Amino acid sequence: MAMLSFEAKYRVRGGTLVGGDLFDFWVGPFYVGFFGVTTIFFAFLGTGLIFWGASLGDTWNIWKINIAPPDLKYGLGFAPLAEGGLWQIITICAIGAFASWALRQVEISRKLGMGLHIPVAFSFAVFAYVTLVVIRPLLMGAWGHGFPYGIFSHLDWVSNVGYQYLHFHYNPAHMIAVTFFFTTTLALSLHGALVLSATNPPKGEVVKTPEHENAFFRDIIGYSIGTIGIHRLGLFLALSAVFWSAVCIVISGPFWTLGWPEWWNWWLELPIWR
Repeated sequence: MAMLSFEAKYRVRGGTLVGGDLFDFWVGPFYVGFFGVTTIFFAFLGTGLIFWGASLGDTWNIWKINIAPPDLKYGLGFAPLAEGGLWQIITICAIGAFASWALRQVEISRKLGMGLHIPVAFSFAVFAYVTLVVIRPLLMGAWGHGFPYGIFSHLDWVSNVGYQYLHFHYNPAHMIAVTFFFTTTLALSLHGALVLSATNPPKGEVVKTPEHENAFFRDIIGYSIGTIGIHRLGLFLALSAVFWSAVCIVISGPFWTLGWPEWWNWWLELPIWR
């Protein structure tokens, strides 16, 4: 069945959060909606400001363009455009675009009569971004603690923050996040390999069914989570990785100012070592 003919039954009025029928229409396969319009507005405005900021700099090298946050001396106040104010406006535009896109996903989900797991999952990524440019700077008392917009400058910021707390890998929340990232990769690679092996049998054999897949994991590890369960597990692992990534950076500075290896002194001070 052609995708467009399948989607036609869902292209009905309603399900919008605000605006009613104002922008409740489709352009080809794309739903517009009120939040689609706000997404386009914020995205184009923010992108235009980035180009303007680049024009104020001394290079058009895409690797070296840098839109820096305000200096720490400005605290949580507004800075002049050329001294970080541009970064503040671009950040507002980015948050506006990301939040609008998530709300647009909510409206599409309502039209399709499905759950909100897609906008919820996307919201975790938005939360991670907001943690870096809003929550952590607020807790530390200056917008200057946000990361700059640029490729090399952003990588330098990540490196500098890591060295600021000595070995960032000793951050316990960072350890949890990395573990979830690797576990997500492992779980979904096992799932993908199983599906490929079942649907691409050797010549002369029939395509295997989900029962064969379940039997394989029951034989290997004694349990099969099932075809729906593996996707739910993958979603949980992925969202957990994003959540703990946000936690690992938001506790660095506002709640822990020393090197992360020192945090583990509690282990050395346990009575069992005396």
